[in-house]
Amino acid sequence: MNIQGKQHYLWRAVDQDGEVVDVFLQKRRDGKAAKRFFRRLLHRHRCERRKIVTDKSRSYNVAHRELIPEAIHHTTQYANNRAELSYEPTRVRELGMRKFKSWEQAQRVLGAHAAVYNLFNLGRHLVSAETYWYFRQPAFATWGKAVGI
Repeated sequence: MNIQGKQHYLWRAVDQDGEVVDVFLQKRRDGKAAKRFFRRLLHRHRCERRKIVTDKSRSYNVAHRELIPEAIHHTTQYANNRAELSYEPTRVRELGMRKFKSWEQAQRVLGAHAAVYNLFNLGRHLVSAETYWYFRQPAFATWGKAVGI
């Protein structure tokens, strides 16, 4: 993602259900940046990590080896699809805003967007229409309180 003509990398953590856990924007995509992102994840979410699925970037190997060597690290071809698909709403948001103007704005918008996306993202294909409607009621009530409706 380009911000003011400079390349930035969006680091995303997605859980097994497809919910965005964390979004972090950095200027680099090396081992040091990966360790910074993993430390941020481990600090915020103190649960046990059993398996990590990433793309084949070698920077993840450095962070995995030094921070959580006990976790299994998968880099197979299609294992990372859940994280890649979670990036699509970000692209749509970025296009609608006609690019981000600053790093801070991008981090703020993407963090808020991930929280809202998780609130309204329900595996519609997994439940019946009646159950889906039942699950949506608390989400819409929370949204109404947030925007003051």
